[in-house]
Amino acid sequence: MFSKFERLIAFRYLRPSKKEGAVSVIAFLSFFGILLGVAALIIVMSVMNGFRDELMKSILGFNGHIGLSAPASRGIDNYDTLVKDIRSLPEITSATPLIERQAMISANGVAAGALVHGIKLEDLTARTVVSGNIVAGSLENFEDGEPNVAIGRRLSERFGIYTGDRLTLTSPEGNSTAFGTIPRMRSFRVSAIFEVGMKDYDNGVIFIPLAQAQTFFRYPNAISGLEIFINNPDQVQKTTRLLRIKYPYLRAIDWQQANNQFFNSLKVERNVMFIILTLIVLVAALNIISSLIMLVKDKTQDIAILRTMGATKQSIMKVFFMTGSMIGILGTAAGSTLGLLFAYNIESIRRWIESLTGANLFSAEVYFLSQLPAKVNPSEVILVIVIALVLVFISSIVPAWRASKLDPVEALRYE
Repeated sequence: MFSKFERLIAFRYLRPSKKEGAVSVIAFLSFFGILLGVAALIIVMSVMNGFRDELMKSILGFNGHIGLSAPASRGIDNYDTLVKDIRSLPEITSATPLIERQAMISANGVAAGALVHGIKLEDLTARTVVSGNIVAGSLENFEDGEPNVAIGRRLSERFGIYTGDRLTLTSPEGNSTAFGTIPRMRSFRVSAIFEVGMKDYDNGVIFIPLAQAQTFFRYPNAISGLEIFINNPDQVQKTTRLLRIKYPYLRAIDWQQANNQFFNSLKVERNVMFIILTLIVLVAALNIISSLIMLVKDKTQDIAILRTMGATKQSIMKVFFMTGSMIGILGTAAGSTLGLLFAYNIESIRRWIESLTGANLFSAEVYFLSQLPAKVNPSEVILVIVIALVLVFISSIVPAWRASKLDPVEALRYE
């Protein structure tokens, strides 16, 4: 790409001298700015991707892709036939009958609200995000005839109850008697404790056998709804429309509708962060213009002498373009390496910083996840590198073009 003569010009005659420290400082700041901007972009994009993937994995593993529910005033009778009919539809992999209701939990003098899922053992076991994350007890005795319950680890710690202990569920719908409405209460034994990694689920959702839920919430031989899983969750709208047409008396809500605001907020935040961090690379690229313009001004006489020695305008332009580009290429390469290393080891780095400072950098109560996730997307890394290099190349062209247009006669007129 560059001839031997052009490389000689760049590295012997046009390199900054010791007296031109300002140029070197600006060049170093440009290199560091590009390094920092590229690394920050890769790290932030990876963390945002990790957040989205972990939240989707937890949400879609814990809940169905589509929720099909009856009006609150009545349940769904003859649900076995409905389940078989739904499972026969295209794209649907399973349909889980359940009862989902709010209730109050009380134990050891502590009371709080929770979302109760009445579900069959076989369907609960199929949800690996729950059955694969049992930290205490077992689901083997979940349907042994005695009222059992599976609760999250955070809820267990908050109430101070563990496997074998008992808690009391109180339904908001009481029993009517001659003396008024009496709250409907029932004692359950904790048979299993799970931890899925999301604070809302580990702290506010419990599972009880479907038969026990039908008795407690007064749904004899009925359910409140179904959770449906499909092959491709990203193409859920088509299946949702089909269910709404086929079962107009039921309400169908897919996971995108239920979590629309949440995932839209993540998307907006991700795009804004990308734009803001790209500005760091832009500012660093503009510093390259400053350093090269200063270099051209300081080397005016040298450029004029080289022109008289036979250097062409194209040679001078290529040399200065190479000088500016090398700063950007080296900064981009170093920033990409640093960003990838940081992204792949971000959880270990977080724990190391927390052990040194004693501060909690990633609170599960705030961020919903117990670990700091990161997922490197190769296409996004390539996009960041391309954007950085394009900005660098554009910034290098202007001063290089100015140097090539220098008139040697005017430059040496008064020498």
